[in-house]
Amino acid sequence: MTNAVILAGGQGKRMKSSKPKTLTEILGKPIIDWIISAFEEAGISNICVVTGYAREYLDEHLAGRYKTVFQAERLGTGHAVMTAAEFLRESPDGETVIFNGDAPFIDSETIKNSIEHHKNAKNAVTVITAELDDPRGYGRILRTPDGISGIREQKDCTPEEAKIREINSGCFVFDTRALLETLPKLTRNNAQGEYYITDAIEILLSEGKRADACVAPNQDIVLSANDRAGMLVLNETARRRVIEKHLENGVEIICADGIIISPDAEIAPEAKILPNTQIWGRCRIGAGSVIGPGSQLRDTTVGERSSLNAVVANCETVGSDCNIGPFVQLRPGAVIKDFAHVGDFVEIKNSVIGEGTSVSHFNYVGDSDVGKNVNFGCGSLTANYDGTVKARCEIGDDSFIGCNTNLIAPVKLGRAAYTAAGSTITREVPDGALGIARSRQENKENFAEKKLARHLEKGKKFREQND
Repeated sequence: MTNAVILAGGQGKRMKSSKPKTLTEILGKPIIDWIISAFEEAGISNICVVTGYAREYLDEHLAGRYKTVFQAERLGTGHAVMTAAEFLRESPDGETVIFNGDAPFIDSETIKNSIEHHKNAKNAVTVITAELDDPRGYGRILRTPDGISGIREQKDCTPEEAKIREINSGCFVFDTRALLETLPKLTRNNAQGEYYITDAIEILLSEGKRADACVAPNQDIVLSANDRAGMLVLNETARRRVIEKHLENGVEIICADGIIISPDAEIAPEAKILPNTQIWGRCRIGAGSVIGPGSQLRDTTVGERSSLNAVVANCETVGSDCNIGPFVQLRPGAVIKDFAHVGDFVEIKNSVIGEGTSVSHFNYVGDSDVGKNVNFGCGSLTANYDGTVKARCEIGDDSFIGCNTNLIAPVKLGRAAYTAAGSTITREVPDGALGIARSRQENKENFAEKKLARHLEKGKKFREQND
């Protein structure tokens, strides 16, 4: 079995956050989740996360999905792996991948290729490396004809060694039994007084075991950040990578200004993403749909050939051939079915809008089941909350809701029901019936002249001054 140990105990003081550094988000996704996703895609599910600073946040975030162990004292990378020794002893056969929890851009192909290289070469340890044009600040890989002889830190390099471009990424593949045998041999005989996992390489070599390195084609695996400015760089790097991936897959982006797309989003070829659009979480967008400009979607599914212009949607489902916006909010539980139209300044919450239905403008639809081919007039709403209980409205197929209608839930409109403009409907309207709930107009002579005396005087003075 292949194990994974993620070292996530660091505080990241310069982040100035109450949470662990590994919960800092890149494109709305915590760093730890970027790393876990890569391991899952590589087929590794036996994962242990070593926590430290503010561990309660990580424990809550992982919510029992993976084992966590607590590193009470931060005494180096070797000490962090020692904390996970019991986890390793549960699955001692096979390999263990060790990875720093603050480098989000590890990818599944690099993990799989490194494990395969490790097995084929029968290594005790394999260092995952990268080749950089500017390797300054990184430990250099010292290669031999039969593997590697160690890792030389920048400050200890000779002039020739400083020219080496292959560097240590901080990710290792160990034979698990060899790692368990080596951990007790690590010492703190260094200036920092810490246990270093890199010392395990020297120990294994001294015992005649084989150490090697596997170069990752993805240079970004070494990228991490120590402060908010560094996080900005990571976010921009990730944003560019995600956009490039979708462009390669046939998504149309005519201008990338303001576009943010989650790494977990799925966008079909021939969809179009317009500027200033944010797509967060696990969104799914169908072919031919146009999202934006100025839309913000989170965990939302959109069918094919739909248009969402200046729409805010959170955990919603939009069908195919829909036209929504501008200035529409789709709140949790909204389901917009095929061929529906939702116009400007509309809010829909926990409601189903049937096929071909039009909710044109200035409407609120909450906790309602709306049938097919229904028309909402301007300014209509469902009053779904009485201050204590939320109730639902039911609106049948082919109904017509007149302008400024208030539907007081719970209320039902039958098939092809009609409500008169300005009505407040509190009782059922049967199939094919007209519901009228408004008082007869009455005009009171001379009332306005008395009521508006001050207003009329003000208008008179304004006209005199400006004539």
